[in-house]
Amino acid sequence: MKKLLGGALAALLLSATAQADYSNNPGAEGFIKTMVEKHNFDRDWVMAILKQAEPKQSILDAMSRPAESVMTWGRYRNIFIQDSRVSQGVEFWKAHREELARAEKETGVPASMIVGIIGVETRFGRNMGSYRVVDALATLGFDFPRRSKFFLGQLEEYMLMVREQDIEPFSLKGSYAGAMGYGQFIPSSYRAYAVDFDGDGKIDIVNNTVDAIGSVANYFKRHGWRSGEPVVASVVLKEGADHSLFNAGLKPVKTVAQLKQAGIASDQKLAPEQKATAMKLDGEKGDEYWIGLQNFYVITRYNHSAMYAMAAYQLSQLIAAEMREATES
Repeated sequence: MKKLLGGALAALLLSATAQADYSNNPGAEGFIKTMVEKHNFDRDWVMAILKQAEPKQSILDAMSRPAESVMTWGRYRNIFIQDSRVSQGVEFWKAHREELARAEKETGVPASMIVGIIGVETRFGRNMGSYRVVDALATLGFDFPRRSKFFLGQLEEYMLMVREQDIEPFSLKGSYAGAMGYGQFIPSSYRAYAVDFDGDGKIDIVNNTVDAIGSVANYFKRHGWRSGEPVVASVVLKEGADHSLFNAGLKPVKTVAQLKQAGIASDQKLAPEQKATAMKLDGEKGDEYWIGLQNFYVITRYNHSAMYAMAAYQLSQLIAAEMREATES
């Protein structure tokens, strides 16, 4: 009921500003003041952006829609892992072999993992979103109360970003949540982790595949990716295993030795002192039990979901296997 009320409230707010001039929104003056006084923006420029930003009901619908069912891992996996996406990943890797090899060498993040992320996020640039980023962030910042603070913060970051990069503010398109480019960075991530990987003096992860590759790799490196270490390990359940340890959190806090003592072991060789988290996923053929390690946690820093991280990792492995096969044949 609360979710339904929240969605209805958002719809009413949007209806009331059908021809929205966000510069007149009750929350606009505080936002404008921040941009002018904190970041030295021209007041008229900020006002002009807010006046031209368009509210989008479809964005509010997507954000407010109550979850009718919990998606299983089996169903989620099928959304992101298909033969066609694996084939497209091989094509992408072959087309950008040198850039991916350099990114792996400089950051320690495997080329396969970079490709896997871009594949899950945008199907290798085929689906980067159709909403103007300004419209998405303004709609959610001013008309979606539950997460208004976050999205106004992202609108602030976006204005800083377009000023720094000398980008026309209405030119960029992205997801309904304002994420951009091959790797779908929100504005704060764009400013913090995107890099000029081809050295042309501009950071462009929307039109420049090389910058996108380097930026995904940099994101993983900055979040603690450990080169050469495993990501996940399959579990061998012992009799009397402590099931309360499964899905306790994404961050690895127990050691491999502690999990083993609790009956959650792996048939893979893992360092006993290595931190890990235990996961139970409802797959198509029944429950799957996994141990997630530090690098798995790093993937969840990109998207806070164990299913997302598992899908991205498994896609990366399938693409890598196809690449090896293509190289050997």
